[in-house]
Amino acid sequence: MAELATPPPPPTPAPAPAPKPPANVMPPEKAVPAGIRKVFAKHTEGTLLPNRLWPTDVWPNPWKSASYRRGALVLSALILAGTGAAFFLREIGVPLAALRETLHRFAEANLPQVPSWAAEAVWILAKALVVLHIILFNGLFLVWWERKISAHMQSRLGPIFTGKWHGVLQTAADGIKLLLKEDAAPKEKDSWLHSLAPALVFVPVLICFTPVPWGRDLEAANLDAGVLYIFAWAGLSVLGIVLAGWASANKYSLLGGLRSAAQFVSYELPRSFSLVPLIAIAGSLSLTKIAGYQEGYWFGFFPKWFLFYPVVGQISFVIFLIASVAETNRTPFDIAEAESELVGGFHTEYSGMKFSIFFLTEYAYVLLASCLLTTFFMGGGAAPLPFLSVLPSWFWFLGKTLFFMFCFLWFRWTFPRFKIDRLLDFNWKFLLPWSFVNIVLALPYIYLWKL
Repeated sequence: MAELATPPPPPTPAPAPAPKPPANVMPPEKAVPAGIRKVFAKHTEGTLLPNRLWPTDVWPNPWKSASYRRGALVLSALILAGTGAAFFLREIGVPLAALRETLHRFAEANLPQVPSWAAEAVWILAKALVVLHIILFNGLFLVWWERKISAHMQSRLGPIFTGKWHGVLQTAADGIKLLLKEDAAPKEKDSWLHSLAPALVFVPVLICFTPVPWGRDLEAANLDAGVLYIFAWAGLSVLGIVLAGWASANKYSLLGGLRSAAQFVSYELPRSFSLVPLIAIAGSLSLTKIAGYQEGYWFGFFPKWFLFYPVVGQISFVIFLIASVAETNRTPFDIAEAESELVGGFHTEYSGMKFSIFFLTEYAYVLLASCLLTTFFMGGGAAPLPFLSVLPSWFWFLGKTLFFMFCFLWFRWTFPRFKIDRLLDFNWKFLLPWSFVNIVLALPYIYLWKL
């Protein structure tokens, strides 16, 4: 009986399971292959690897970093190379004018049976092709540049592999991908309008570059009403956006298109009225004459740019800049898309090359707005100081335009998005009244100074 009362031996405890690593942490040798880690090591001291260096670790003395010194050296070499090329090329408007005359004389001497207007038509076609390729290259460059800028703002690398040097061919690779991508769309779409909308968005911006003075005698056409010409053609793009939303048979796309129309019409008014004082002072609607009016220097060194005209110039500049950001549908004014509310906005149901045309048009309008800011407020191709006039006008025009393009990218990754009601209130209750006030302020200024 005593043996039956003896309790059974306790069970042997199971071995404790090995502690699991955190879900977001993996051993470096498993997370990143050695070959990839070696490639990354050539570009930076740290990625998301054990040797990761945060900006707070590097920034106190960035020149200790070999990659920082190498990047600064490459950037300096590019700037010096561009400056040297501009110095030796000089003004290219005069040789182009001579080339045009040569073309006309050749046609008259060797092709008498060809009408006289044929040579001019060939010249116009050549200029159109140049403008088209400027827009295409601008899309390739600006997408890559925005990726790099946003990456550095967020402690990332951005494109780094495709094209070897900082991923310069990443956008070209994406373009090839979009070209080969299937053109998917809803069955209920309006096929004809769905295909027409991207063209109706892109063609106006291509035409808008016609009167832009890239430098001395470098505009495609010197139009007496260039300002009205640009605003008239740019207004057609919003029709393409509305059509894109309507033809997609998607209520979110339609809402995105209608939002874009409301935003475009609203901000077009203060943007136009902000230029009234400048046009009155210059006495012309020609972009070439407005830029030419700003040539020269006060007291022999201070540029006569409209940006520096007392009070009136600064108010016009701020209003035009803000309205330009809004009209390009860039953050903080990207209500036309508003991905968190409308999926992708008016181009939700577009893919492949049709989608890329909308994307290309947005960056083309960024370039156009930057060119207009340079023309209206920064003297066009005028040098900032007299002794810098040894460099050609087109060099200074491109430099100022790149600065404003950087500002557009900078704003996108800095400011939060407006709500739709506040976006419209900001325009109707602030920008538009101040544009009227600025016109009133300009009246005595024009009377006392110009007359």
